[in-house]
Amino acid sequence: MNARMKNPATVLPEAMQPLLDVVGATRQGGVPQATLELVHLRASQINGCSFCVDGGVKSARKNGVSDERLFAVAAWREAPYFSDAERAALALAEAATRLADSADPVPDTVWDAAADHFDERQLAAILLTIGVTNLFNRLNATIRQPAGAGW
Repeated sequence: MNARMKNPATVLPEAMQPLLDVVGATRQGGVPQATLELVHLRASQINGCSFCVDGGVKSARKNGVSDERLFAVAAWREAPYFSDAERAALALAEAATRLADSADPVPDTVWDAAADHFDERQLAAILLTIGVTNLFNRLNATIRQPAGAGW
């Protein structure tokens, strides 16, 4: 399988560094890296981005996320491997990724659960992670960037 084209952020290289800067900024928000990795992976699963799922699993492993937890991300509600804070972040990732699926895309219950576990700076890091992940997912899914391929 070959991509339709190179990743747009490499075709226009001026775009890549600012995107990577946003990713770097999310790591300064006080959220455990493992939580951000889980959020990235869940959004990528929802969007069907094989490239980001593959890369997300590898990055999560490097950041200490066990295979047991990685295998259960798609079914996190039924799996006992996640903390209440991680569950709140995963619920927020799902809601913010599936905006068009509901008239109230991020209900107060989802937001309030996240806000119970994360302060404003941490919420900003989670939301930026979700947003950047969704951007990369949309680029990679559109160009059919295969899992395991380089940019």
